[in-house]
Amino acid sequence: MPDSGTIRLSQLATRIEQVLEDAFSTMQFWVIADVTNHTHKVNSNYHYFELVEKVPGSDKLIAKFSAKAWGSGANELALFEKRTGQKFTNNIQVLIRVRVQYHATYSIQLDVTGIDTNFTLGVIEQQRQITLERLCRENAKHIQKRGEEYWTRNKSLQLPLVIQRIAVVCAKDSAGWQDFHHTMENNTYGYRFELSPYFTGVQGEANADAMRKRMLDIFNAPVKYDLVVIIRGGGAQTDFLIFDHYAVGQVIARFPIPVMTGIGHQKNITIADLMAHTSVKTPTKAAESIIDHNRRFQELLLTVQQNIIMKVQQGLVVRNGQLDKLRAQVTNDAHRLISLNKDSLYEIQQRIIGQGRAIPFQHRIGISNLAASLLSQPKIILAAKRKDLEHNADNIRYYQAAFLKNRREYLNYYISYVKNVSPESTLKRGFAMVIYNGKIISDPDLLNTGDKFSVIMRDKELLTTLQNKKDYNGS
Repeated sequence: MPDSGTIRLSQLATRIEQVLEDAFSTMQFWVIADVTNHTHKVNSNYHYFELVEKVPGSDKLIAKFSAKAWGSGANELALFEKRTGQKFTNNIQVLIRVRVQYHATYSIQLDVTGIDTNFTLGVIEQQRQITLERLCRENAKHIQKRGEEYWTRNKSLQLPLVIQRIAVVCAKDSAGWQDFHHTMENNTYGYRFELSPYFTGVQGEANADAMRKRMLDIFNAPVKYDLVVIIRGGGAQTDFLIFDHYAVGQVIARFPIPVMTGIGHQKNITIADLMAHTSVKTPTKAAESIIDHNRRFQELLLTVQQNIIMKVQQGLVVRNGQLDKLRAQVTNDAHRLISLNKDSLYEIQQRIIGQGRAIPFQHRIGISNLAASLLSQPKIILAAKRKDLEHNADNIRYYQAAFLKNRREYLNYYISYVKNVSPESTLKRGFAMVIYNGKIISDPDLLNTGDKFSVIMRDKELLTTLQNKKDYNGS
C-alpha cells in the first residue's frame, strides 16, 4: 500500500468527513435498534443516546452508534411519547429514521429524523402475548384462557364480607400510596382498616423479582390478610413493563389471597390486571372499591334489620289483635260465671269468714308455743355454732404448728443431703475430679498416653500427664 505522506489529524478528519458526506448526505435509513445511555437536556431539548443491536437472547453487542436528536428530531420524539404514552428512554426497541453524520471531534453520529410509533408498541404487545402464552402453558392448573378472558386461581377466590386487614405493595413515599392511604383513612363512613405497607420498586422489569419476593413475604406473614392491593401512580408505558413480567403475573395468578391492582393506567391493561382478582385504574379507585365493598355489606345488614323490624311489627299487630279478642272473651266469660255462681260465692264467703275466726282461737296455744320456740331456738343454735368455731380454731392452731415443724424437719434433711453430696464435701472425703479439655470426665478411655489433664482434690488442682494406664478390678 503506497504511503500517502504526512498530514495533520484534522486534515485526515476532513477527508473522512468529505467521503462520508459524498456517500451519505442524501440518504436516510430506517434502522431497528435498542436505546441505551439516554440523556435529555430539557433546557435545550437535546437528546443524546446510543443505538445498539445485540445477539438475540444475550447482552453481546453486534453494533453500536452514538445518536442525537434535536430540533425536528426532538419534536419527533415528543410526538412519539404523546401518541403512545411511551417515554423515550433506555431499554426500548425502536424503528427509527436516521442520517449519518461525521464530526472531527465527535466522530460518526446518527442524527434522528423520525421514529415509527407503531413498531415500538408492537414489540411490547408481542412480548406481552408471548408472556401470556407461557403463563397458560406452564401454569395450566392455575391460569387458563377461556374465550377472550383469563381465568386464574386468584379470580376464583371469594372476598370476605368485610375487608379489614390489607397488605399494600407499593413504592415508599409514592403519590399512589399517599392517595390510597388518605382515601382509606378519611372515608365518609368512618370505617377503620389495618393497612400493612410492603414497600418495593414498582417501575422497570429489574424490580420484578423484588416485587415477587414481597408477595411471598405477605404469604409468610403471621397476619391473615383479607386482601392484597398492588398500587402505583401513573407513568409512561415502559414504566408498567414490570406488571407485564412473567414472575409478577405468575405469583398474582397463584396467590391464595385475593389481589387487587390499581396501578395508575388509563389506557392499557397489564398482565398483572388480567391475573388479579380485581383490577381498577388508580390507587384512589382501589380504595373506593374496598370502601364500597364494605358499604354494600353494611347496607345488606341495614336491609335485613329493616326487614326484621317490619316482620316484628307485623307480628305484634296480629298478636295484639288476638290478645284484645282473648281479653274481651275472658272478661265476658268471667262476668257470666260470676253471675251464674253469685249465690254459691256468697255462701262460700260466709263460711270462710266463720272459719277464719274459729281457726285462730282453736290454735292459739300452739301459736304461743311456736312463738316461744322461735325466740329461744336462735340463741341455742348460735351457742352451738360458737363452740364449734372455737374447737375448729384450736385444731387449726395445733395442726399448723405440727405441719410447720414437720416441714422444717424435711427442709433440714434436704439441706444436710445437699451439703453431703456437694462437690466440696465429696472432695473432702478423699474423692477427686478429673478434668480433660475443660470438661469433667469419668471414662478413662477418653485419655491416651501423653495426654495432659487436671486432677482436682480438696483444695488443690494437680496438673499431670498420663504415663500409663492399667485395668483396675474395683477392689
